[in-house]
Amino acid sequence: MKLCEAAGHKYYLIRYSEIRYSAAMALRRSKPEDPAPESFLPLHKDTFHILVSLADRDRHGYSVMQDVSDRTDGAVRLSPSTLYGAIKRLLEQGLIEELSERPDPEHDDERRRYYRLSKLGRRVAKAEARRLERLLADARATGLLPIKK
Repeated sequence: MKLCEAAGHKYYLIRYSEIRYSAAMALRRSKPEDPAPESFLPLHKDTFHILVSLADRDRHGYSVMQDVSDRTDGAVRLSPSTLYGAIKRLLEQGLIEELSERPDPEHDDERRRYYRLSKLGRRVAKAEARRLERLLADARATGLLPIKK
């Protein structure tokens, strides 16, 4: 911030970067604690598949679609509109983060956006996995599924 004077008037000259930094810091200070992971449950199946896909490494959108299809042997195929709608929602909820840098810029398409599971997103995915595990245990206990040996 710089004090300037012109035509008998004093004013402060503030750079755009100072405003952005100040606003970002104010948001960080006022940010409430992360919500409980259980407050997001149950997750939609597509959402859970996206979080699982991002659990082992950073990926771009098309890589997420391929991974989900591969993991489910083609049983779940995310359309681009489904995927990017979910990504937008997950970003807003703080469950994933968009990376500012590309893993390998020299061998990558600059239009790709890479995503990473946030700490909250990992806790939510684990909570959903535990919830599904309990459902499977109930299904086994009631005879819907065979008991594991």
